[in-house]
Amino acid sequence: MKLTMKHTDRARRAFVRLRGATASAAALALLSACTILPKAEPLDVYLLPAEQASAQGTGARADAASMPVSLRIARPAAGVHLAGQRIVVLPEDNRVSIYKGAGWSDPAPILVRNRLLDAFRADGRIAALSTDERRLHADFEIDSDLRAFQSEYRDGRPEVVVRLDVRLYRPDTQRIVASQRFEFRQAATDTAVPAVVQAFGQASDALALAVVEWAVAAMR
Repeated sequence: MKLTMKHTDRARRAFVRLRGATASAAALALLSACTILPKAEPLDVYLLPAEQASAQGTGARADAASMPVSLRIARPAAGVHLAGQRIVVLPEDNRVSIYKGAGWSDPAPILVRNRLLDAFRADGRIAALSTDERRLHADFEIDSDLRAFQSEYRDGRPEVVVRLDVRLYRPDTQRIVASQRFEFRQAATDTAVPAVVQAFGQASDALALAVVEWAVAAMR
């Protein structure tokens, strides 16, 4: 069958219309897919509460002489589930979860490092303090591994567990002066997130004060 020029133009216009319709359908499908993507989960952001460190540290500063040494406090190393800003909970043995809609203001290792720094500052016996954010010279450094920073359910109620493996060493020689594992547990007064966060603060305060006393004794 012989096609005329008229037939050829008509076929070309039909093809263009078909291609345009196909492109429009693809765009609509893509738009529909975008509208069903999950929205970002809104989070209540919590600071790590502080109570005991400042109050007890003030007394120590009043009756203890300052030590002529400098100390750097490094951010603890942590596993994947403890390295972020979500509040971790173990609702049952060996199952790791998070509190929905809640998170920390900073990753957990930074919260622990800053709590240690605040406790040393409040104690006052070591005036020359720094962190690993600035690699200043230091006579001693605290290096650590954060092994637990979570709530665990005991008999249906949450209990916060903070566990830190700490090493005190001399950066100039890389020699470990002392090492110690610290673990503190604090039962929450309620299952609600604010009560659990308060228990995190209490356990972290206790841990920080214990690390201060241990480190000062080791440096002497």
